[in-house]
Amino acid sequence: MSKKPSADLIKFLKPFSKEVQELALWLRAFAWEQYPDSNELIYDNYNALAFGWSLSDKVGDTFCSIAVGTTEYVHFGFYRGGQIPDYDKILEGKGSQYRYIRVYNTKDFPKAKIIKLMKYAYTYSLARMKEKPVIKGQIITKSISAKKRRPNKLKIKN
Repeated sequence: MSKKPSADLIKFLKPFSKEVQELALWLRAFAWEQYPDSNELIYDNYNALAFGWSLSDKVGDTFCSIAVGTTEYVHFGFYRGGQIPDYDKILEGKGSQYRYIRVYNTKDFPKAKIIKLMKYAYTYSLARMKEKPVIKGQIITKSISAKKRRPNKLKIKN
């Protein structure tokens, strides 16, 4: 079951277009439905707003995330996406850790493929943990950057 967004998250989404806000919140609800006992960690950084699902209160235990930094799409990604199997080859990114898809709208979001990737990412994150998860189902604002570079409120492409 999805949790109500925190006041911080709603505030951090305000600089983005209504369409981007709605898409990010739809993706958030999707993630919460899959893993309601995880914790949502929120980072309002310089060039992007990121919020992810973690088995603890540490970013290193994050298994999936949403990043908002543009007016065109929202990233749905995996913190250690380079270490999980992507049999359908849908993930982008060439970095050593983060892999993602660009989400332009809800109708083209590959739910079944993402659920499969989320299971791999969750299992991988759990296996890496030294201690069992103690904090469950919390929404935690981890950092807020004083300076921000945000896009103009333009509509995303459909």
